[in-house]
Formats: sequence, structure tokens, C-alpha cells
Amino acid sequence: METRVCRLYGQEDLKIETDEVRQPCPGEALVKVGRGGICGSDLHYYLHGGFGTVRVKEPIIMGHEFAGTIAAVGEGVESLKVGDKVGVNPSQPCGECSYCHEGLFQHCLEMKFIGSAMRVPHEQGGFREYLTIKAEQCIKGGDDTSIAELACAEPLAVCLHAAKRVDLKGKKVLVNGAGPIGALCVAAAKYHGAEEIVVVDLFDKTLAVAAEIGASKVINLSKNSEDLASYSEGKGYFDIIFECSAAQPAIANVFQAIRPQGTIVQVGVTGDMTFPMNMLVGKEVNWVGSQRFHPEYAEAVALISSKDIDVKPIITDVFPLESVLDAINAATDRSKSVKVQVEFS
Repeated sequence: METRVCRLYGQEDLKIETDEVRQPCPGEALVKVGRGGICGSDLHYYLHGGFGTVRVKEPIIMGHEFAGTIAAVGEGVESLKVGDKVGVNPSQPCGECSYCHEGLFQHCLEMKFIGSAMRVPHEQGGFREYLTIKAEQCIKGGDDTSIAELACAEPLAVCLHAAKRVDLKGKKVLVNGAGPIGALCVAAAKYHGAEEIVVVDLFDKTLAVAAEIGASKVINLSKNSEDLASYSEGKGYFDIIFECSAAQPAIANVFQAIRPQGTIVQVGVTGDMTFPMNMLVGKEVNWVGSQRFHPEYAEAVALISSKDIDVKPIITDVFPLESVLDAINAATDRSKSVKVQVEFS
């Protein structure tokens, strides 16, 4: 059996090729991939050959946000059947290291993450028509849940994990950056009972999606920066800020807007940057990081399937496999797109 795959050889060197697909062994499942979402890391791999110290050193099939339908199951697999719609959890902790024993699976010392170039050999991704994988990574969605929605479970899991870093109930929240992660942080904050959710970004398109998904107020900083500045009065307003942009100018803004002893959850990532240490100390700000997820993936699938969180508004563009380069180009234009997906079958 053959499958088409999206294989990256290096910076701006992506080819659609054909591979053989093996039938599932005991404990495995064959997934007919339906949709895959383009993540920021995928863009860095394609546009820059990597990010930070992570570089594409050998050919890698892209993609870690994807979902599909079970096409076959191996011996002993009873939790899945042919035709089931599934999201595929890209997180593969070893289960044996000290962090796994503590339940900190996202910090596994031997973590294998689908579609990641962090290790050599690279972990091959899910941008392909068919994939054979461990059945335990296939999380069944609801019968009336679309494959497109299930493909959003991975970024939603990132945001659900970030939401667990704080107590959101009754809190005033700012989300800085309204890309896919920012929009889904809005959804997670709303689900966990935030009282007020303000979102800031530079583009009307992304802010419109944030409003649709549950923001109380949106502010376009390129047009109305004074609206955010007003929240800095009286030492700050927000109890919690999800910083999703990782942009240097944003750091000063969020430290101005956070109230004393408030918490900034750093979700966006970048290289080294400077930050206002005196304000961190003077306002007793809690600045915490949030790294990936693991159990939150199954939670994301459940929340999407139950309709408790509606991810459909973030899906702004869909391209066929043959037009994957057009999909990548669309995903780089944040003035027009939020989540761009590729359709595989």
C-alpha cells in the first residue's frame, strides 16, 4: 500500500513524495489522515530550516496536528474499530524516566514528539495520507465531530495545559496575541470560568476570530494602543495574562497591564530577550512557562466532541495536499489567516 507524504529536506525544500505503508502490528492502528493543521514550528522548519538550536538535519515528514479515520487495527486492539474518527496525540513520553514517574510527562527525558526535528533521527510527522501508529495515541472523537475539528485537538491541548498553570475562575484575563494558540487560550479561559477576557493583536482578522470564540473585548494595537494603556492605571488590571506572541515589545506591555501579584503565563516561545526585572520584582509578578501537554490531549478531544469548546472559528483556510505550499504561504499571512489546514483525503 502506498501513501503520499509531505517531506521536508531543508529550508524551503518541501516535496510531495510516495512511501510504502505497512499494515498495523499488534497494538497498532492504520489511520487514514483527513486533515492536518500547520503550526508555527512547521513554518519555522520550512522557512528557516528550524528554530533555535533545533535544525532539520535529515529529511522529515512534517506535521503534528492531525486527525483521521481508522482504516485497520492490529491484533489485540479493542478500543478502536474501522471507521472511528480519531485525533492522533503526537506526544510520546517514555513512561520510565524520573519525570514520567512524577506525572510530568511533557518533560520526559526521552520524549518522542511526532513531526519534531529535536532528536536525530527525527520523529516523522503526520502530513501523509496514511500512517501506522500505536493505537494508544489514537483518541476517539464523537460520531458527529468532524475530522477538521479533531485536528485542532493538539493546539487546544497546549492551551488547556497553560490554563492548568493558574486558577481562572472569576479572574480578569488578557490574551496577548490572537493567533491559533491565543484564540484557543480564550476558549480555555472561558471554559474555566474567567470573568473577563480581553484580547490584543495587530490584525482585525485574528481579533474577529478571538471575539467569535469568546473574548469579552478585542483591541487592535496598530489602531488603538491607548485602549491597552488604560489597563496599566493603578499598577495594572489583569489577574492573569496569557502571553502568546513572544514579541519583545509585548513583554513591556504585559508587565504594565498585570496587577500586583498577578500571573503571566508564557505560552509563546522565541530566542533570548530582555524583560523589565524591576517591574517583575516591584509588582511581585508570577511569570510562569507552559510547555506542551500530554493528558490534556484526550481532554481536548473530549471537549471538542462534547461541544463544550467550539474550535471551528479558528479554521480559516483549507488547502488540498497538492497545494501544501500555498497552505504554508497562507499560514504566514496573519492578517488573513488563523489556522490553516491541509486536506489529505
